[in-house]
Amino acid sequence: MQKTKKIIVSGGGTGGHIFPAISIANALKTKDPSIEILFVGAIGKMEMEKVPAAGYKIVGLPISGFQRKFSLSNLSFFYKLFISLRKAKKIIAEFKPDAVVGVGGFASGPLLRVATNKHIPSLIQEQNSYPGVTNKILANKVDKICVAYDGMEKWFPQNKIIKTGNPVRQDLLKHICKRDEAFQYFELQGNHKTVMVVGGSLGALTINESISLNLDKIIENKLQVIWQTGKSYYEKAKEEVRKTGYKGIKVVPFISRMDFAYSISDIIISRAGASTISELCLIKKPAILVPSPNVAEDHQTKNAMALVNNSAAMMITDAEARTLLVNEMITLLNDPYKKAIYIENIAKMAIIDSADIIANEILKLIENKK
Repeated sequence: MQKTKKIIVSGGGTGGHIFPAISIANALKTKDPSIEILFVGAIGKMEMEKVPAAGYKIVGLPISGFQRKFSLSNLSFFYKLFISLRKAKKIIAEFKPDAVVGVGGFASGPLLRVATNKHIPSLIQEQNSYPGVTNKILANKVDKICVAYDGMEKWFPQNKIIKTGNPVRQDLLKHICKRDEAFQYFELQGNHKTVMVVGGSLGALTINESISLNLDKIIENKLQVIWQTGKSYYEKAKEEVRKTGYKGIKVVPFISRMDFAYSISDIIISRAGASTISELCLIKKPAILVPSPNVAEDHQTKNAMALVNNSAAMMITDAEARTLLVNEMITLLNDPYKKAIYIENIAKMAIIDSADIIANEILKLIENKK
């Protein structure tokens, strides 16, 4: 009788780590429903809520990040790391995984350190064009490294790298063609140019203020906007739009039907998180990227530049956005030639079925260990 395969998926901290991790787990379960999957995350981080909601069991480690600037929180870092390593050993001893997967984030460090020391087949998935500290430290110990961008041999051993792309939400393309239904859903008109503005699930103050400060230009050009503000800016934005009396701006704290929003958007304004960029490549839409300056190693700028260098998107810095963003948005909307170039080039960067490819690599590692 064949033994049930057991796999640990570790990491998290942000949606950019968690949603690809869940996509990989789903792909594994599709290939073999008997596979047992355990997630390991960081206590207090969003994976502790999102993973159970997706139907998987998760165990938390008391790990946190190390601040590069002097911070009193660094005094507890090494104690938390010691406790997390000890707990990781216990988790692995009890669960007895056949393979361990790390998606980046605090929790993947202790778990993969213990797993690789025990010669358990291991794989990391790096979403960004500039790798996180945890993955750079682990690179020499793991068996396989799945990446989304070219040129990653600058940081990782070339013989371990496989370009798989980033897993994205599996239902994203399902309704992408239902434009009539999407316009009806957002209560917008099908004969107007439409822009989607997003700043991540929590919103982005700079992008929100860039729209607020230039509502008159949006109205003057009769543009439609689906504006995801995040919770904290929602009431302010809703009131500002209400005062104008203009019906073409749909203000929402969070877009739950992202497939509909993508389907009717002529261009997209967004931060430059790895998952977002992977989605933009798949849906083949012109984009203006405003990288967040508040992320480690400025990796959103590096993600955006990977597209800009391929003439696949436009980038505006966070510092310039309040004065330039809406003007550039209007110019791009009225430039069919540039839009066509962006669409053609961003489509070339798409990798379909990333989660499926990564799942196959994990299963191969297990088979090769036998």
